[in-house]
Amino acid sequence: MNAIKFCNMKFGCRLSIQSRSVLGFIKSPILNRNLHESPPRFLGFPSIHRTHKPFSVTNPNWGRSRIFPATCCSSSKNSSSKPSYLVNYSTTLETRVNEKNFERIYVQGGGDLDEARPLVVETIDKDETIVREGEESRLNEIQNEKLVSNDEARETAVPVGRTESEAEKEAWRLLKEAVVTYCGSPVGTVAANDPGDKMPLNYDQVFIRDFVPSALAFLLKGEGEIVRNFLLHTLQLQSWEKTVDCYSPGQGLMPASFKIRTVPLDETKVEEVLDPDFGESAIGRVAPVDSGLWWIILLRAYGKITGDYAMQERVDVQTGIKLILNLCLSDGFDMFPSLLVTDGSCMIDRRMGIHGHPLEIQSLFYSALRCAREMLALDEGSKNLVRTINNRLSALSFHIREYYWVDMKKINEIYRYKTEEYSTEATNKFNIYPEQIPHWLMDWIPEEGGYMIGNLQPAHMDFRFFTLGNIWSIVSSLSTPKQNNLILNLIESKWDDLVGQMPVKICYPALELEDWRIITGSDPKNTPWSYHNGGSWPTLLWQFTLACLKMGRPELARKAVDIAEKRLYTDHWPEYYDTRNGKFIGKQSRLYQTWTIAGFLTSKMLLENPDKAALLFWEEDYDLLETCVCALSKSSRKKCSRGAAKSQILV
Repeated sequence: MNAIKFCNMKFGCRLSIQSRSVLGFIKSPILNRNLHESPPRFLGFPSIHRTHKPFSVTNPNWGRSRIFPATCCSSSKNSSSKPSYLVNYSTTLETRVNEKNFERIYVQGGGDLDEARPLVVETIDKDETIVREGEESRLNEIQNEKLVSNDEARETAVPVGRTESEAEKEAWRLLKEAVVTYCGSPVGTVAANDPGDKMPLNYDQVFIRDFVPSALAFLLKGEGEIVRNFLLHTLQLQSWEKTVDCYSPGQGLMPASFKIRTVPLDETKVEEVLDPDFGESAIGRVAPVDSGLWWIILLRAYGKITGDYAMQERVDVQTGIKLILNLCLSDGFDMFPSLLVTDGSCMIDRRMGIHGHPLEIQSLFYSALRCAREMLALDEGSKNLVRTINNRLSALSFHIREYYWVDMKKINEIYRYKTEEYSTEATNKFNIYPEQIPHWLMDWIPEEGGYMIGNLQPAHMDFRFFTLGNIWSIVSSLSTPKQNNLILNLIESKWDDLVGQMPVKICYPALELEDWRIITGSDPKNTPWSYHNGGSWPTLLWQFTLACLKMGRPELARKAVDIAEKRLYTDHWPEYYDTRNGKFIGKQSRLYQTWTIAGFLTSKMLLENPDKAALLFWEEDYDLLETCVCALSKSSRKKCSRGAAKSQILV
């Protein structure tokens, strides 16, 4: 019998959660996993300008350790033990059984359940005496379903009759060698694992955004343990007490990365600790906005592929989702539904002139909101939050589709804009001066193509093509079906510029001459057509593949994957490529870059198993567009309808 035991150690793993909104739930909440298929009609909900505050955390020390960032049970130098999530605020614990998930929930004894209290959720072994009659058979049924799901995933990873190429074999070997363990369990993959690199800097850490393609590769192969561990351990790190110049970031912030350090306790014992980086050690000291968004997206993907929805139902996971949303949906001075962020807060983590409302963050934000709406518990505590999410989704969808989209017709409209219009009925709402239209764009954009611009602010439109934001707009249905096809048309038409000899270019065109000097601050790493400034990143391959499969154009993805496969294996899996057409390995590019390896593997498996790809993207949500269509009509009192929404997105 594997009963749960308390660790008798000097320092144990700690996780404390305090919230008035969620700790009253002893039984597992019921999740709305079908919202993506047939979302409910939220008619009559408040105006998109109203702000709700559905969730609050009363204790300023939520999730903060008194000793180490996140500590593992101590062990001798020749052994390790798995972490136990123990409460460190009270020695009086009350045990209750979650009847649905077969988990034991520890809550601090005494007091009203509505009061904020630490809790711990751990799995109960099936043969434990506390399991009541009938629960054991249900547990066996759940476990068998998971085994069958994993077996099916392994069988479909490589189709029958096809042998793995040498590139795939080496990629899997390298991916497994990049795995990092914590207390004996796999928890992630390092950013790069180049044996010849004597100065790894922070490439020996586990990054949340970098791990996503690794996680999908493991999930598609039927290996979900590492992904589950990663999600739970990074959740432990949420909102730790990290400061830059005596200032701490907001609650709900997820770290950019973490590193496992070994701390000696005495001559015979050592302790492993998770040391997160929230930006206090990063270039420019910028906190990551995208980490929490990627975490929510990966959590949904884990449930979709493994069928382990009990993971989403955990109270600590529900709390983590709400904290991230609370941070993203908090009140501010901004008038736009898009997120206002600074430079360096996403995949482009150096100064590149993307401060404001970059498309990449908006598309990930939209995806995370749709994921969260599916996974949030249906209870009284989440009604206001779900309403706020729907309001924001409608407003964000309209804002991006209407103001970020450019094609030949829209560029001609901007070319004839009147300026200094002071009115709510103004056509040029952001006071864009026509002189901003760059000369390269007029000749570059095809007749049958278009894309989402990189950024929009008062008197500023960034007309650069940012690949990740456009691809993820397709994946999440932030853009319309017509716009989705036009984006892929543009990529196909401008294949030499955006794909060239190595897919896929991070942005186009590069900043050069005075633009490079002023906007990047003369960054020697972001010189023209290198790194973030027009470099080619093979990790974007899996997201491009996913977008192509969604739109029924797998031939585009196969063409890109074939190009990458011929070079990546020979070039030792570089981080990025330089020059206008991606001909050379990046001048400071790390070799054996993990997300390059994982992106290639994920792309191959998605092409071979398109049914799995369908689990990772979203279809159009017509109910959300009802408010959007009202905004598009001249009369704001006009009643929306599903038919009007459908006609709007297909025209």
